[in-house]
Amino acid sequence: MRAIVHVDMDAFYASVEQRDDPKLRGKPVIVGGHPTRGVVLAASYEARPFGVKSAIPMSQAVRLAPHAIVVSPRPRAYADASEAVFKIFETVTPQIEPLSLDEAFLDVTASVTLFGAPSKIAADLRARIARDVGLNASAGIAEVKYVAKVASDFAKPNGQFEVPPGTAREFLAPLPVSRLWGVGPRTEEQLRVLGLKTIGDLATRDRRWLELKLGSSAQHFWELSQGIDDRPVISDREAKSIGAQDTFDEDVRGEEALLPHLHSQALRVGRRMRRAGVKARVVQLSVKYSDFTSITRRHTMAAATDDGQTLYREASALLSKVDLGRKIRLTGVSAHLFDHEGSQLGLFAAVGPSRSDKLNAALDKIASKFGGASIVPADLKDSAPDDEGDEYRRQMGARRGDVRRE
Repeated sequence: MRAIVHVDMDAFYASVEQRDDPKLRGKPVIVGGHPTRGVVLAASYEARPFGVKSAIPMSQAVRLAPHAIVVSPRPRAYADASEAVFKIFETVTPQIEPLSLDEAFLDVTASVTLFGAPSKIAADLRARIARDVGLNASAGIAEVKYVAKVASDFAKPNGQFEVPPGTAREFLAPLPVSRLWGVGPRTEEQLRVLGLKTIGDLATRDRRWLELKLGSSAQHFWELSQGIDDRPVISDREAKSIGAQDTFDEDVRGEEALLPHLHSQALRVGRRMRRAGVKARVVQLSVKYSDFTSITRRHTMAAATDDGQTLYREASALLSKVDLGRKIRLTGVSAHLFDHEGSQLGLFAAVGPSRSDKLNAALDKIASKFGGASIVPADLKDSAPDDEGDEYRRQMGARRGDVRRE
């Protein structure tokens, strides 16, 4: 029987701001970008009663709560706080699946013999995060990932909720069908037309009938309604790709404006790979234009690497193959096709660490001790977000460090 804990930090970005500036505590705080085209990255719980929430336009948020204090995002501060939280996670299990900077699944099935029941593990983690990082976290505990995620939503703010084994279907039954993963507004309306308003309504229907009405998605929705979710918790080491991307506050154009972003992204990807103990053979560049059309370019390298500078050189070369005359709103660098540490060396592979390996080890040690912002390339010292502060929160839906599975 599995034991899954879903931990989600409460109003993470806003809470970091309130933690670091006592004048903001107890007041409505909005963390956001450009006042006219930006979006809300986080809203404190004091701002939420006015209708302010993540991902709504900043212009709307300011109208809803004109008295709120607007704070510009500090990606480096959030990355450092995230790093501290995930280090606490790592003390109880290696099976950690990051969803974003402030959210993760933990498989604690094998941890109960050392640390006690899953509910105790969750409570201890939350207490240590509050004590050592100065932030509140909520947790959901269940047998499967989907139910644990829903349970953590019930626990907010600063609480935890456990769905005991064998009770998932009863727990889910009264919830609206919109709480099912994969149900957006259009699908929700389709389900309502069929008379399926709650998850319980769907759970009691015959699967063949659902397949006739919903097609290939019927099986997925039916299984979730029963509390069935066989997906494992996938740690960084098991990911198929690791990437970083940034959506710009304002559209940019031209190589000179884009290269610093690619540099930052490549370095973040390299650092994530070294933590996961993997090296990549394929580099991918992703570009999204102002009209929301997207393109990708890939290159397969002769040898696998976890060096951010190497990834940056490859990404820069790929950038020359895209149309830079158009305005761009997002770029991303990702690494694919991993070799894990300990894999067999090639016949003519170098013996011992290379100069770049030694340099990266030294830089990682400095960053671990003093924070990711302590040492950066000269072209990033003023503008680049730190290690994992990309694609702020779930604008989000991005995993921590934008780890992607394919």
